[in-house]
Amino acid sequence: MTNTKQKSAPKAPTHRAFHVREGKNGGKGFWTPIGAAWAHDDGNGFNIQIDVMPLDGKIVLRTPKDGEQAG
Repeated sequence: MTNTKQKSAPKAPTHRAFHVREGKNGGKGFWTPIGAAWAHDDGNGFNIQIDVMPLDGKIVLRTPKDGEQAG
C-alpha cells in the first residue's frame, strides 16, 4: 500500500511577532523581532512560533512590509 498524499512545500509565515516596550517619557517604543506566525488554511486561527518570551511589554503580530520576509 502506498501513501498518495504528498506533502506541500512549507508556507512562508504570514505575520512577524515583535516584543514592544514603551519608550522613556513617552518616547518612541522599542520593537524587537521575536518570532513569526502562519495563518491557518481555513482562516480561523494562527500557528505562532516565539523564539524569545518577553517578561515585560507586549507581543504584537504584524504583516510584513513590502519586500520584507515574515520569518
